[in-house]
Amino acid sequence: MRLLNIKPSRGQGVVLAALPFLVTGAAYLLFSALRLSENPHDKLLPAVGTMILTMRDLAFVPDPRTGDYIFWLDTISSLQRLFVALAISTICATIFGILMGLLPLAGALLNPFVAVVSMAPPLALLPILFIVMGLGEASKIALIVIGSLPVLIRDLALRVSELPREQFLKAQTLGASTWQIALRVVLPQILPRLIDSLRLTLGPAWLFLIAAEAIASDSGLGYRIFLVRRYLSMDVILPYVAWITLLAFLSDAGLVWLQRRAFPWFAAARAA
Repeated sequence: MRLLNIKPSRGQGVVLAALPFLVTGAAYLLFSALRLSENPHDKLLPAVGTMILTMRDLAFVPDPRTGDYIFWLDTISSLQRLFVALAISTICATIFGILMGLLPLAGALLNPFVAVVSMAPPLALLPILFIVMGLGEASKIALIVIGSLPVLIRDLALRVSELPREQFLKAQTLGASTWQIALRVVLPQILPRLIDSLRLTLGPAWLFLIAAEAIASDSGLGYRIFLVRRYLSMDVILPYVAWITLLAFLSDAGLVWLQRRAFPWFAAARAA
């Protein structure tokens, strides 16, 4: 039997999915133990117990200077910036994506501009944003929007243009206006595809967030990582990186759940 015809059972799938995580964890424990056996004060690969104690202090012991719980303050600050920026990008991308994909005039006007803007490296614009908008929240949110919005617009416009034109002709035959076609024909079919686009944007959005927080911020996950790097505090950096990865994964899983619950027809069509 060829390998491409072998499908794992449910139990085998669980084992195969867990295997890379187990191998990675075992490799870390091994190399950490080897380094600590040579130098008990080594900071590069701290023991798991050391990281747990450090994160316990950050999460459950208030800061003596401010009284804040540092870990949760950083998490909330980062998530607020990320969600506000993605909400802005999602709303704007939905409007402009439908306009550009549905209306030939809007496509001719905006397609070249959005294509060029989407090629501009957002991180290169960060100094400009700080100069123009200051070091506050606006510049950080703007960076995420600039990095995610053009990509979302282009993807949605492409999805709209791929819809069968017969649908538009039938709607017009029944007397639907352009506004009604956009809301009742295009929008319901685009929303599940918007969730797909948003899932692909999560990774870059986190990258832009961490970069902005690292340069100018007083709280946030990225800020804390770059703050403690000067002390080689890997017992903070590694758990923070793992936490960011978990938050991104949970966000992706939440979008998948939302897509299945809100648009079961789309999931069924994709499975078929």
